Amino acid sequence: MARPVVHFEVIGRNPGQLRRYYGDLFDWTFDTPSPVAKEVSDADSYGFIELITAEDGTGIRGGIGGGEGYEGHAVFYVGVQDVEAALRRAESLGGIRVMGPATSPNGLVVGHFKDPEGTLIGVAGVS
Repeated sequence: MARPVVHFEVIGRNPGQLRRYYGDLFDWTFDTPSPVAKEVSDADSYGFIELITAEDGTGIRGGIGGGEGYEGHAVFYVGVQDVEAALRRAESLGGIRVMGPATSPNGLVVGHFKDPEGTLIGVAGVS
């Protein structure tokens, strides 16, 4: 079964500055702080972007966070039923696990891997 993209993130060393930048650039607003796994961002530095939809009703939720010890990157998350299984499958196909599974305070489980060309991709689910 095909899996949808369900979330995106921008992570950096100065998440407040990033939120101001993207807020000014795209008129985004944030719910800060938002629950997040410590492997993804400092807990007090993560902000979910309010869902914004196109005229046809489509849209993807996102977040901006990070902190001093987090390397800057942007990543999108594909929704999966089992994060560990998805990470193992990615590895079996030539990818490299980077992080996870990691669980946020609200129960969301996430993981990161790099595809065979080194592109960072995320998977997200509840198990």
